[in-house]
Amino acid sequence: MTASKIVLVTGGAGYVGSHTCKLLSQNGFQPVVIDDLSNGHEWAVKWGPFVQGDINDTALLTEVIKSSKPCAVIHFAAHIEVRESVQNPLKYYRNNIGGTLSLLNAMEKGGVDKIIFSSSCAVYGLTDGPFLIESCPQRPLSPYGRTKSIVEQMLGDFAANGKLSYVALRYFNASGADPEGEIGEAHEPESHLIPRAIAASQGGPPLKIFGTDFQTPDGTAVRDYTHVNDLAAAHVLALEYLLMGKNSDCFNIGSGQGHSVLQIIEGLRRLGYELAPQRAGRRAGDPPRLVADIAKATSAFVGWMPRMSDLNTILSTAVAWHTKMESDVKFKTGT
Repeated sequence: MTASKIVLVTGGAGYVGSHTCKLLSQNGFQPVVIDDLSNGHEWAVKWGPFVQGDINDTALLTEVIKSSKPCAVIHFAAHIEVRESVQNPLKYYRNNIGGTLSLLNAMEKGGVDKIIFSSSCAVYGLTDGPFLIESCPQRPLSPYGRTKSIVEQMLGDFAANGKLSYVALRYFNASGADPEGEIGEAHEPESHLIPRAIAASQGGPPLKIFGTDFQTPDGTAVRDYTHVNDLAAAHVLALEYLLMGKNSDCFNIGSGQGHSVLQIIEGLRRLGYELAPQRAGRRAGDPPRLVADIAKATSAFVGWMPRMSDLNTILSTAVAWHTKMESDVKFKTGT
């Protein structure tokens, strides 16, 4: 494997990171994963070397970069829970901003000048229109969203100084699972709607709907649910975009379609999963609607479009993955 095909993937043992590593491998790249396993899983690292470590450890990052000589970095490593960020902002600023500074320092020492950053639609906050475009004002409602916005500004400063080329992918609600069943979503604790709903239908904790009084058609929050494979594909094409010498920029990565919480529940019912959700108050930092305008990404990343982000594919692959996980647990424990 030549250096030009090696990619350092921080947080590559996590949900979106592991799916991206699989697709990188299928496209001839060699992912080298560094992850502290605070949110990721070693079993999800299947397509290249794994180094367990913290991105705040600049010396370790520098050593890995110098030894592997990657052509670029894809940076997923971050804490991602909006509600937790409101309760514990120090944790988020230390890791999401401090860890990124550590990574940029190591990249400079190791001579790597290309990075793809896992950003978020949370940088926008409340908006007036039905769709978010990249030029919308950034008014994040949570410390999590602010950390993503600040990192984007940092990358812009490094790029303006000529030290870096970057792509920031502002993606929306990652969902679904690898259709081949090798990897999928496995957070602990789980805060995302679809896996919580599946678990509730299988005897887990009751599903709570956080907010039923939003200014939306059915009163529940509307989100752009995007299949994780479509997100992974965008990362690979963003890498090729940077390797072709294109300009640093930020892009929305979503499906361009909005679905409410109640529509997700109804979609699972159509697949045979009965749910009796409980109503609860809104969570701090939750806007009523987040749906992407993806025209900029489809124009810049030749061949990219959300191919698997219809609701049925998202839900059916998620159900298949969580059913497999449940079966694996029962098999391993003998229950």
